[in-house]
Amino acid sequence: MLKDLSIQSLFMGVLTAFVGFASSFAVVLQGLKGVGATDFEAASGVMALSVSMGLCAVVLSVWTRLPVSIAWSTPGAALLVSAGIPEGGFPVAVGAFLVCAVLIVVAGLFRPFGRAVAAIPAPLANAMLSGVILGLCFAPFKAIGSLPALALPIVVAWAVVAAFKRLWAVPAALAVFVVVMIFGVDLPEGAMAQWAASLAPPVEFVMPAFTPASLISIALPLFIVTMASQNIPGIAVLKVNGYDPAPGPLFAVTGVFSLLSAPFGGHAVNLAAITAAMCAGEDAHPDPKKRYWAAIIAGIGYVIFGLAAGAVTGFVSLAPPILIEAVAGLALIGAFSGSAVAAFKDVETREAAAVTFLLTASGVSFAGISGAFWGLIGGGMILVLLRVARARA
Repeated sequence: MLKDLSIQSLFMGVLTAFVGFASSFAVVLQGLKGVGATDFEAASGVMALSVSMGLCAVVLSVWTRLPVSIAWSTPGAALLVSAGIPEGGFPVAVGAFLVCAVLIVVAGLFRPFGRAVAAIPAPLANAMLSGVILGLCFAPFKAIGSLPALALPIVVAWAVVAAFKRLWAVPAALAVFVVVMIFGVDLPEGAMAQWAASLAPPVEFVMPAFTPASLISIALPLFIVTMASQNIPGIAVLKVNGYDPAPGPLFAVTGVFSLLSAPFGGHAVNLAAITAAMCAGEDAHPDPKKRYWAAIIAGIGYVIFGLAAGAVTGFVSLAPPILIEAVAGLALIGAFSGSAVAAFKDVETREAAAVTFLLTASGVSFAGISGAFWGLIGGGMILVLLRVARARA
């Protein structure tokens, strides 16, 4: 097995870990705080997710000898931002994370259930995702309005780098964010000492609690978004690159690692899509049978980044919240544009997708259940009515 390791795979694995962590950890941080996590609980969640997805990538890649890349659910984290703090606080959200993990395991082991998830109309799933992301995508431009001297350099760096190398755009924005923090933000007295105290890996066990409202407004939409936007596309990326894995076992294992991370604040881990293309492509190794090492190295990198989550999140917590939201919003602009195009591409489902998008983006909630669920229900009803009307015609 070691004979398959190459410098090319090593470099691509390190690059994958850096891009995967740096491009979206701000979204995850905001998502966990959005459902009531304290700074330390959010740091613990980031740590648990990063370590879990790293170990999961190593286990699956060694087991299958395929470049199986793992990521945290970035769309799921964006969903949490808009879900709001549930009644009962973060422990209730953690209970929803556990239920979501169980659903992912069931989807992988029980084929009819997995097929039912895959049967959710793609335009509605994409419309729900774009509606969830929309609010956070406004943040970079709101930040320019409120803190132009700090936010404008971050947005400009993202735009310039994206024009030439899209994959590096968010890491570039993050680098400028660090520079802005060091030279442009007046830190309160004792802030650096407080940051130094946060260098140890953050571990916070959260006793889960369960409510019907949180299961419907958090667990179910989180499960749907994770499956539709991450797991299923992750399988597609592997197939495009000439691999043909059995999806069920991969889904089930990601669900198990999600279960392990949930009590420490992690919302979900899943198959990667964007970084999967990095590890499964020719840049990782000329021989497709040896590319699995890139995913293994990336997994080791995620574990290392996870152990440093306290330092990362401690530094970020010193920034004005709007700047953190701005970086998170920049990380989601690509996902928003892709999901919006996919949602409204088909003329026959456009009205149903529009209802799903608008209901979700409106942020309305009924009976303590967030708009993401009602958006999916409303769009589904419109889709059924349209199909009945067309069949009768």
